[in-house]
Formats: sequence, C-alpha cells, structure tokens
Amino acid sequence: MQIIPAIDIKDGHCVRLKQGDMQSVTVFSEDPAAMAQHWLELGAQRLHLVDLNGAVAGIPRNELAIREIVSVIGEEIPVQLGGGIRDLDTIERYLDDGISYVVIGTAAVKNPGFLHDACSAFPGHILVGLDAREGKVATDGWSKMTGHDVVDLARKFEDYGVEGIIYTDIGRDGMLSGVNIDATVKLARAIRVPVIASGGLASLAEIHQLAQHEADGIIGAIAGRAIYEGTLNFKEALKAAKAGK
Repeated sequence: MQIIPAIDIKDGHCVRLKQGDMQSVTVFSEDPAAMAQHWLELGAQRLHLVDLNGAVAGIPRNELAIREIVSVIGEEIPVQLGGGIRDLDTIERYLDDGISYVVIGTAAVKNPGFLHDACSAFPGHILVGLDAREGKVATDGWSKMTGHDVVDLARKFEDYGVEGIIYTDIGRDGMLSGVNIDATVKLARAIRVPVIASGGLASLAEIHQLAQHEADGIIGAIAGRAIYEGTLNFKEALKAAKAGK
C-alpha cells in the first residue's frame, strides 16, 4: 500500500484546509514544486495534487504551479491531479503536460456522461474522487450535499471503466481525526477497482489497519496535514504501509 502525499494548491501556494473550508487555510510552502521534490526524496511513490481554486471555480486555476511540479518530478513517480476538471480538453492538456491520472469529482456526479466519455477517451488515466459525509456524496468543493449513496455511485462508475476511486470522508479531512476505515473497507469490498483512502489520516495504527485490507483493494492512503505538521513521520508511515500487509 502506498502513502501518497497531498499537495493542495491555492493561489500558487501549498496549503491545507480544514474540512474543505477555503477560509480555513494553513500555508505550508510558497513553492509547491520544492515540496514535491521533498516528498520524492523521502520515498514517495505517488503524489496527489489538488487545484483548490479550480475545484471552486470549475476551471483550472493553478496550471503554472502544476506544470512546475511535473517538471521537477519528471517520470520518476506517477502524479494524480484533481480540481476544476470539467471537460475533455482539460484532461488532454494535463495528460500531455505529464500528469498520470486525472481525478474527476463534482463533474462525475453532476455529469456522468462526461465521465463516461473521459474513460472512453483516456482509458487507464481516470480516477473518480467521491467525497462523502455519512455515506452521502458531496460536490462543488464539498459545499453541496447530494442524496447519492457512495457505494451505488462507485459501482456505476466502475462500469464506466474508471481506474480507481479516491474516497474522502469530508467530516474528517484536515482535522487529524483519523480515516474512516470502516467506510473505506466497505467501499473497497463492494467494488472491483482499487480504492485510495483519504481524509484525516493521522496515525501509524491507521496505516497498519488500512494495509491489512490491501487484498480488499485499498492500494493507498493520501496523507496531508499530519505529514506537514510532523505529527505523522512520513518515512515511518511508508514503513508501516509495507509492514501492515
């Protein structure tokens, strides 16, 4: 199982939010590319980028910073990116820039036809981000709740040909309160495509627990605030992910 550092980009800076609140911002670096290089040197096997401004605006807003990250990382490890991706042209541009996987969130829920087209046009490169509170999916930078059940939507998107699902419990994200392991395992067991856990990863114990479910399809966990604030040591996290099988 991989531990995947998150680089959330707002106004060109590397930040973390609490529960997706754009006003509750902690800036961890003014140079996201340098931060990407830092995680690469510490042993990261994949990076998770989010264009936070793009997620709210519905169009890309931090393409320069994203290109700088890709230029630093090169082809050494895969990079996945979400935030404001609403059309095929944007996906194609990002893939041409060197992004490995594009994460579609709000647009997948609101416009399933777009997701279907994306999976057909770019097979192997499309992940869906399902952000949920109490099992129901949220959209628009987490500002709007829907009535959609996470598992039902994931099964539908699996049939479209998505490469995997990133599951975030938005009540926990950025709060250091722990990943919702039970909900993540339930989702992984319900579908065939891989699941990446997200939202509130805080301890080595959680990583051990998640890694025990690798056979159920949990291939990674996204780490954010905990590794930036140092409450979770990234190298120790990598060891725990390997030892927890």
